[in-house]
Amino acid sequence: MTEAFVPTFIHSYFIALGVILGGSLIGGLSAFLIGEPPLTEIYRLSNSLRIWAIVAAIGGTFDAVYNFERGLMHGQTGDLVKQIFLILSALGGAQTGALIINWLTQGHLS
Repeated sequence: MTEAFVPTFIHSYFIALGVILGGSLIGGLSAFLIGEPPLTEIYRLSNSLRIWAIVAAIGGTFDAVYNFERGLMHGQTGDLVKQIFLILSALGGAQTGALIINWLTQGHLS
């Protein structure tokens, strides 16, 4: 990890949030352009983009796997704990984005 932990932690949260919000809203625009109900599509996309938001936020899967391996096999538990916190930050950002989309679209009503 070349960056300090706290800025990376914050970046991870907001990258996941941005992927959910941006992907869902732009996908809703495309649904509008082809004549489908945009709010339904925005809600559906926010649910299906969560895993991709997490992967994008942690920087791909290979870095995460390498950090887990280094933490478990080489006894560097600090890296393992940091990676777990980064994943939790990305999960929080994705959940926040999905919750905002749910509020905006009233997805529980559809």
